[in-house]
This record gives sequence, structure tokens and C-alpha cells, in this order.
Amino acid sequence: MLVLLGGFLAAISLGFYAFFIEPCWIEVNTVELRTHKLDNAGFRVVQISDLHCDVKVRNEYRLGELINPLEPDVIVFTGDMLNTEDALPTCREGLNRLKAKSGKYAVYGNWDVWYFDKTTLFEDTSFRVLDGEGIDVVKDGEKIQITGVGYDRGDMAYDILDDVGDDEYSILLYHTPDLVEGLQGLNVDLYLAGHTHGGQVAMPFYGAIITLAKHGKKYESGEYNVGETTLYVNRGIGMEGGHMPRVRFLARPEVTVFNIKPQG
Repeated sequence: MLVLLGGFLAAISLGFYAFFIEPCWIEVNTVELRTHKLDNAGFRVVQISDLHCDVKVRNEYRLGELINPLEPDVIVFTGDMLNTEDALPTCREGLNRLKAKSGKYAVYGNWDVWYFDKTTLFEDTSFRVLDGEGIDVVKDGEKIQITGVGYDRGDMAYDILDDVGDDEYSILLYHTPDLVEGLQGLNVDLYLAGHTHGGQVAMPFYGAIITLAKHGKKYESGEYNVGETTLYVNRGIGMEGGHMPRVRFLARPEVTVFNIKPQG
């Protein structure tokens, strides 16, 4: 009887944690990257992903409180803005509160492409959408290049990246990690993706149960070195929409800070 009661209480506790605690418990991860392509300037790039905003406000306004004190040079958002169009005002306000010295850039995710009018999503957010283009971010006379490709235009990424000079520090924004094994011979120093949510529900010693990504669990979350490219798969902020339960377990929402510095 005591065993049954203990099991029941444990299940209740885990359910409470997965529904009410972890979805709002944002983890800020910092990644230090060194490159010979910069001589003196360092760049701080902050990544967010997969907001999946619902009508219920969760983390949208907390992002500014966490990110703005970091004084990023650039903020990038790697797609999937909404679960419902009714949440658009909240989502836009949350994104607009974010401050970056040299710009805020976004790419479209699969939800943005499939379910919403992607052309108006980022109005009044001060984010610039990169949908098949690259931009230079300049600081102290040095620059990095950021290339962004929308979810529905992934095949064109390789042609765009072919024009990036080998001496430039190059960042690719794409919603999923699916392109990473096709980048051989192209200049991509840092590839930032999301989509997997780190599984959203993960198991101890196993990790993500499901990722909905081309390579399955191979790139489920975090940092990977693939050839000359550093891939980082962000776990995202929100949770899968539709009829999926709004839970997270062992896959906390994430903000990632990349400090890109000169070698040595």
C-alpha cells in the first residue's frame, strides 16, 4: 500500500513539475568560441528559438529581463513564433522588448510557413527577417556575416553560402539542423538551429524521445562539431502547439549566448 501511495505521489509531483515548473524555468547557456578570422573585436550573439506563443503568457516578457542585461551585439531568432494567431500581440511585444546593439534577425520556422501569414509575423518587433540573404555585422572595424534561410527555402542555402568568402566569420540561421551534413566545402563557422525542443520530453540517460528532425536524435540539442562547422541546436522557449500537452521534462527552455572572440 505504501509503495502504491508513494508511486502515486511521485507521479503527481512529476506531472506538476512538467506542466508548471520546467516550462517557465529558462536556462541561459554560454558558449565561448575562438576564431582566427577576427583580430581584435569580439561579438556577443544571443539565440532564441521556438517561442510557440499561446494565449497564456509564459516566458515572452521574461526574455527581455534575461537578455537585455547581457548587452548582446546581435539577437537571432531561429523560427516558430506562434501556436495560435491570438497570441500574436503578446509575442510581438515580447520580441520588441529585446535590445541588441547591432540588430535583431530572424528566420521562418515550419509553423511560420505552414500555418501563418509569414510576411507580417514580425511587424512591430524590430526584427529583420533573413529569407535567403546574408548581412554583415560590423564592430570596431571588423565584421561577421549572418546568412538566414526560411524553412521552406532550405535547398537554396547552399547556393547562398557559396558566395561567402573563406576569410569571413560566417553564421548560418536555419530552423532545423537538417542541413548540417551538406555543408562540406562551404564556409559556415557557426550554424544555429532549433526545432527539436531538445525532445521537449526527455528521459534520463537517453535524452530526447522524439525530435521531428531529419537526423533524429543525432543532433537533438546542444553543441556539435560537424567538419569545420560548429552546430548548436537550441531547445527553444515554448512548447509544441495543437493538441499536444504543454509540458517540458528534462528539456528546459533555453537562451544561448555565444561569445565569439579572436583566437588567443
